[in-house]
Amino acid sequence: MSALTVLAAASVRSPQGRTPEGVPAALDYFRDLLTPFGEKPDEELLSRGPHVYHRDLVDLLVADEAVGRSRPELAIVAHALPDVVPFTAVAPHLTEQLGGRAVNFAIGQQGLAAPFTALRIASAYHRSGRAAEVVIAVLEQTTLPTALPLVQETPLTDSAAALVLGSGGGEGLGFVRARSAGSATAAVEREFGDGGGDGTLLVLGPWVTEDVPAHGAVHRVAPGGYCTSLWLELADHWQEWQRAYRRIVLCDTDPRSGRSHVALFATA
Repeated sequence: MSALTVLAAASVRSPQGRTPEGVPAALDYFRDLLTPFGEKPDEELLSRGPHVYHRDLVDLLVADEAVGRSRPELAIVAHALPDVVPFTAVAPHLTEQLGGRAVNFAIGQQGLAAPFTALRIASAYHRSGRAAEVVIAVLEQTTLPTALPLVQETPLTDSAAALVLGSGGGEGLGFVRARSAGSATAAVEREFGDGGGDGTLLVLGPWVTEDVPAHGAVHRVAPGGYCTSLWLELADHWQEWQRAYRRIVLCDTDPRSGRSHVALFATA
């Protein structure tokens, strides 16, 4: 079976939020969640947030025609920050919008590693013949019940990206592998065995602070996203990148764990 190949993609940035109609119910939930740890929800912070729910982001991604017509066998939602109100199972909601037959689940609690994990899982499903087509949705919302410097000081914006991946018939931008390392330099160097970078684009996320040696062209992602940064750029530019380069190396460093993650895509 051919490599898992990008068939379509969509991105969403700073969408219109909701009025905070779910705040009272959410406050009760967050009080129960935080009280055992000696914390309490910040009602003002919660009320003034944009209130863009994960399901709102999914609906906006699916509204893109190229994503909305997908009928995947596997749907994965990846996120680093929690939903505004945790009362909707978002992966089944995504599946319902895309034909209703996909195995579906969410990946969280991994920081910005979550989309990299999603790619590895999707690739394994595809290689085993269990999923001819896969949709990965990477979601990020910024309305939280307690202050998080990562969100308020960056500042982060509500955003989402979707990748539709499937059999490309030996053509297109195919996923090769995803790995992690203790530093961005180490992660990137592993993808350049002989030091050659001809025809390679290195896409560095906003959290890479070290001076990574260049191996060809470099594209740096602007601040504003945590988990979604690289995938927003890929969703926006994958078609032009696959025409211009043989390999695309995406790398970012999680500011909370210090671990760096890299994903390699290659054209046929």
